[in-house]
Amino acid sequence: MRKIICVVILFVLILSIGTIGYMTLEHLNFLDSLYLTAISITTVGYGDIVPIHPLGKAFTICLVFAGVGLVMYTFSKVTETMIEGGLRDIFERRKMNKKVAGLRNHYIVCGFGRIGKVICKILQENNRPFVVIEKNPEELKNIETEEFLELAGEASDDDVLLKAGIMKAQGLIAVVASDPDNMYITLTARGLNPDLFILARSSGTPGADTKLIRAGASKVISPYYIGARRMAQLVVRPTVIDFIDLTMHAGELGLRMEELLVTDKASFVNKNLQESGIRKRFDVIVVAIKRKDEEMLFNPGPTTTLLAGDILIVLGDHQQISELEKEV
Repeated sequence: MRKIICVVILFVLILSIGTIGYMTLEHLNFLDSLYLTAISITTVGYGDIVPIHPLGKAFTICLVFAGVGLVMYTFSKVTETMIEGGLRDIFERRKMNKKVAGLRNHYIVCGFGRIGKVICKILQENNRPFVVIEKNPEELKNIETEEFLELAGEASDDDVLLKAGIMKAQGLIAVVASDPDNMYITLTARGLNPDLFILARSSGTPGADTKLIRAGASKVISPYYIGARRMAQLVVRPTVIDFIDLTMHAGELGLRMEELLVTDKASFVNKNLQESGIRKRFDVIVVAIKRKDEEMLFNPGPTTTLLAGDILIVLGDHQQISELEKEV
């Protein structure tokens, strides 16, 4: 904007100097002087009006050099702006779309508000691939600043969801501002991919959770309800909450609670906990086991057999859990 203002000021200044100069040196009227100045600096030169006096010709030479230089500079800046701005945006958009098209088993985050920002940050910290759908231009700039993959548009639009790879996605998280919008997104996503895991945000108003479940949400979360429970638990059971915070947020520097899927290639598949050597080899505690179509097994005993497809909830040091991940 500053460059544009400077160029405009220089144009006005040259036109003014040229007009006053021709009025003084060639004794032309204002309109003819302005006309001669314009055709001189643009090198049009119709020849209907030409400088006659020697001082007028010398003045024209100086005016042409100054005017042509300014015109060339202006066109170069305009071209530079168009190429750098327009083409850069096109190339960056194509690059972004190519990255999004290459995603597999990723998450689609609908909405980049206060909750969406935290979700994206945690997904990034845990190396989970994701793409954000947002329609607010200001929030799109924030997403670009964070260097997250993003798509601009309505998250409830079929084409946008298909472009985000909903048919290949592992889950969708609907956290836009209102319950109706989250419901519409959930309904559209469920229609496109019946097997998709859908996590939807609820405002907590009566009936909202039920309607979101009916629309196809796999899980419904009310941040206000969770926040209220947490505040109450901090008063009633502060030490328990501190322990949970330690296991969930200590990261690479301390204790960590994680879930691990037992595959067919695991060294301890079809062995019991004692035979697996998980506690002895990795110093990791198996807190619970989630089995397919079964209830959660809390505090499993040493004789509990580990099967392929089990999800182990483990507690231990970050490094030790990372080593255990290589075994499963």
